[in-house]
Amino acid sequence: MIALVSLYCLLALNGPFWSAVRAGTDSLRVMASLGVAVFALNAFLLGLLCWGRLARWILAAVLVASALAHWYMSRYAVVLDAEMLRNVLHTDVAESRELISPRMLLHVLLWGLLPAALVLLARTRPRTWKRGLLVHGGFTVAMLLLAAVAVLASSQGVFALMRTNKALRYQITPGNYLVGLVNVAKPPKTGFSGPPVAVGADARRPASAQARRPRLLVLVVGETVRAGNWGLNGYARQTTPELAARNVVNFPQVSACGTSTEVSLPCMFSAQGREHYDRDAIRGSESLLDVAARAGVAVLWRDNQSGCKGVCARVPSQAMGAKDAPRLCSGDRCFDEILLSGLADKLKTMPGDALVVLHMLGNHGPTYFDRYPPAFERWTPVCRTAELSRCTRSEVVNAYDNAILYTDSVLGRLIDLLKAQGSHDAAMLYVSDHGESLGEYGLFLHGAPYSIAPEQQTRVPMVLWLSPQFAADDGLDIACLRNAARRPASHDNLFSTVLGAFDVQTSVYRHDRDLLAACRSGS
Repeated sequence: MIALVSLYCLLALNGPFWSAVRAGTDSLRVMASLGVAVFALNAFLLGLLCWGRLARWILAAVLVASALAHWYMSRYAVVLDAEMLRNVLHTDVAESRELISPRMLLHVLLWGLLPAALVLLARTRPRTWKRGLLVHGGFTVAMLLLAAVAVLASSQGVFALMRTNKALRYQITPGNYLVGLVNVAKPPKTGFSGPPVAVGADARRPASAQARRPRLLVLVVGETVRAGNWGLNGYARQTTPELAARNVVNFPQVSACGTSTEVSLPCMFSAQGREHYDRDAIRGSESLLDVAARAGVAVLWRDNQSGCKGVCARVPSQAMGAKDAPRLCSGDRCFDEILLSGLADKLKTMPGDALVVLHMLGNHGPTYFDRYPPAFERWTPVCRTAELSRCTRSEVVNAYDNAILYTDSVLGRLIDLLKAQGSHDAAMLYVSDHGESLGEYGLFLHGAPYSIAPEQQTRVPMVLWLSPQFAADDGLDIACLRNAARRPASHDNLFSTVLGAFDVQTSVYRHDRDLLAACRSGS
């Protein structure tokens, strides 16, 4: 039964894998070796999982999960590594609902549920436990040996193909998600029990910072906006007219920490960043918000997304919803303008230095057409389905660009709100968490392994707006800033830039990472 399920998966549910193999080689020998090896490796993995009376139920679950994996891999060209599986496991109900369609359900029924039903209806002959252990163990070892022999038979061609296409191993179903789930289930290297590891325990603000006029920095975390479609970066369409009219400082060469919110959000607020990326260390340590709060800066997180991924766990936070502005919401989703609802009044309750983080829904796909009000549908026709592969690329891009146009409008309104408040020297910093693929190289959405991700998923926009009072009080040379902004930057700059904006002194602050430091008077 394990062999039959493995053979079925090889022939029916590995279309993306075989397409990649055919694109990489025309050698029938290499293809045959890979076919035997994939069959044997999947049978080996299933042999480790399927024992006793639960075997048929596990095989049935594998068939359904493999049908789902095949659907999303063939429609969106996603690769199922451990990080992608973490994204799947942490996806909220609203995000999951957007990815469900009648065609997907029909696909899972025909290619997953029906074969699973056959497995469950099959009758098996019972064996004694000793004979069962011998037969099952012998089968599992035989499959591992068969895989080794198959690879060695065409080793040069197989290894060459794997080197040129590093994503190939993530396209083997069900091995990709079975191995990924094992990695996800591994306990962290450092346990999360007890309080997080302190970061910047020596953080403080000097007396001069506490005596000056209070500062307000609104940090806007965008969602799924890529640098290539950002109007200020020279894109053919002006998708950022409001920001262009407000004299912001644009950073055209910014790299993200990751290709998904699950990775990027904790990383961009961490002291480790991408340079010293360690998922366990980041998750088990305090964030930038903790350091700022320790130094006496009032912190507030406002969310129009699926949460802060632990970043705001120890500071005040608000999950925005229909209760805050019913006209801006429909079902489980709200337009990003809701982040500004009541913000002016909230700022009045934060008299000293204040850091406010606004977490946007932004361009979260695949339903880009749902991310903006009808008034912002400038480019048409647009893709109005979650199955992006059914739309033309221009329809997908039109919907995506309209969503950026709406983000630009929200940022423009935020700047006007900050200009109108008179209690703080104000600034706004916007940066997206990661980019998005819109059909390039056959890829859609995001979440590709960072080592092989295209720049469409790793390059993000970033802009800075400073009130004249903020710039003057901080001794900032705007012309210098515009010149410095042309140089490459990354999410790793965020930690020290925010601390520097509030004059926070701590051993974890890095002068070379502060985007404003070189342009302060006396630097």
